[in-house]
Amino acid sequence: MWGKGFLQGTQGHLNFLPEKQTDFIFTLIAEEFGFTGAIATLFMLLAVIVFCYIVAFRSRHQFGRLLAIGLGTNFFLYVFVNVAMVTGAIPVGGVPLPLISHGGSAMLTVMIGFGLLLSAYVHREAELGPMRE
Repeated sequence: MWGKGFLQGTQGHLNFLPEKQTDFIFTLIAEEFGFTGAIATLFMLLAVIVFCYIVAFRSRHQFGRLLAIGLGTNFFLYVFVNVAMVTGAIPVGGVPLPLISHGGSAMLTVMIGFGLLLSAYVHREAELGPMRE
């Protein structure tokens, strides 16, 4: 329930897990912090996804709505594929867990997406007029 303790996991430290710092970080979290740590991690990632959809519903212009829904769905798919991959539900595909795994291009694209999402949040009250030729 509570795991083996921080840095006390055997699977990660005895090199049974391939790429434990990137693709299999969720299994390391679950082993060291137990069920509560895994659920807490998933709830924090779910909070980010919920924020994306809240921004989408509060945005008054279509572009902000579509941007926030697209980024929220993209973030959800990153999380879903990684968790399903490390639990054995789908084959290993090499998708890192966003905001937790060791950097790389996935972290860069997630951070750019969050910058766009925050811009949509700041400008949520703006109404875009029709395009002019």
